Amino acid sequence: MISLPLPVLAAVLCLVIAPLMLRLDLGRRSAAVFFALLFAGFALQSLLVGLRFGYGIEDFITFQRVLPLSVGPLLYLGFLSLALPDEDLRRHAAWHLGVALVLALVLSLFANIYRDFDLVISASYLIYIALLIRLSRKGPDHLIFARLDIARPAQRWMLLGAGLLLILLVLDTAIALNFVFARGNHATAMVSLGSLMLIGLLLLILTRMPSVLAPEQSAPAPAPERAASDEADLEQLVREMLIKSQIYLDPDLSVQRIARRLSVPERNLSAAINQSQGMNMSQYVNGFRLDHAARLLRETNDSVTQVMSQSGFLTRSNFYREFQRVYRQTPVQYREGAGA
Repeated sequence: MISLPLPVLAAVLCLVIAPLMLRLDLGRRSAAVFFALLFAGFALQSLLVGLRFGYGIEDFITFQRVLPLSVGPLLYLGFLSLALPDEDLRRHAAWHLGVALVLALVLSLFANIYRDFDLVISASYLIYIALLIRLSRKGPDHLIFARLDIARPAQRWMLLGAGLLLILLVLDTAIALNFVFARGNHATAMVSLGSLMLIGLLLLILTRMPSVLAPEQSAPAPAPERAASDEADLEQLVREMLIKSQIYLDPDLSVQRIARRLSVPERNLSAAINQSQGMNMSQYVNGFRLDHAARLLRETNDSVTQVMSQSGFLTRSNFYREFQRVYRQTPVQYREGAGA
């Protein structure tokens, strides 16, 4: 009977998940791409670990030891893509991935001279743990490109991602110390334990993924003229419902809730807003919140913080950023200009 080491089984699961990640519907295509690359990297890394500790093949040991440098950047960029416009995201991606690539090349070229790979990798894990925590602390309103119903869960997923990096940091440190003090006598057992934990996480991800997967497009698209008309009509229905009900003032508003109100499929609703208005549902709803905030600034003496909370925004930073993007001035400047 063929026996596969646990890291190889983990690699197989990662290979299953990686293409599924490309179908993630988080509101931004780039997020799905970064997460798919992350799991493809996990698959390759697990395979090389399995070859090393399961079959004694150490020809790729240097490559296997520098691969973890990509984990933090890809995980962070996946979430960051939900918060930044394309130009800023490209700049951040070039920086984070570029630094990881340069470090990997330097460590590979000078592997015979500098052997403390683990110090560099540990520093990378710590940096991206801090970056993920900082990004999550900015709140779901900061994720302006995320699907309306995804922003709040994504904030929690960032903390889980930081937790994953912490586990990898502890595991890698334990294995490195075992090689130093025990000549790696327990390394195989530690690798197996880490692989079991990874397999459990992967199975959990597989059970949760269907809720955020985009459906496969098998049916032909409708004629453009009719589609444009349907999308404009649906957008008008959404607009009228939001204005009449003012449910956009609820910071926990989700796209499913809007879809249920209108008795239309969630997918059709998101597509109608995207095609007719050139924005995602979160940005669309924020437009109504900003209109409401501007009216309060003109007509009341409520503080900016009160206006923010009464208009459906969760964080001050996102409120200021979105307000300045639309009105080209801060809420205080807007109020002064309106003579309130």
